[in-house]
Parts: sequence; structure tokens; C-alpha cells
Amino acid sequence: MTSDHDQDEYLTRCIVNTTARSFTLLSNLGEERTVHCDNIDEFMNVLSVVRATLDDRSELVYANPLVAN
Repeated sequence: MTSDHDQDEYLTRCIVNTTARSFTLLSNLGEERTVHCDNIDEFMNVLSVVRATLDDRSELVYANPLVAN
């Protein structure tokens, strides 16, 4: 028997791309959403919310920055 709690969707990973000012959010149900920020203030505000709301089931990962030669 499964409970309603077993069906809840929650964040399992957040990939932060500082170069693109974006966040890719991955859920336990396989959903993927990307949040693009228009400016650095918006990016920093979203980053603060993500850091404050992640729990033990979630992972915060930073994407490697792109470097041109």
C-alpha cells in the first residue's frame, strides 16, 4: 500500500549555471525545469531561495563555467 506522501514530487537536484545565470531543477519523478534569470540581482535572489529551501534529499551542484581559449 502506498501513501499520498509516496506520490509527492520533490526537488532532488539543482544545477546552478553561473555563466548562463540559470538553474536546472530536477525532481524525483523525472521532471526537469530550467529557470533563466535576466540579471545578477534576480540570479542572486533565486540562489538564496534555492539554498534556503533545499533539504537532505536534494543536491546543489554548480556547472563548470565555460572558458574560451
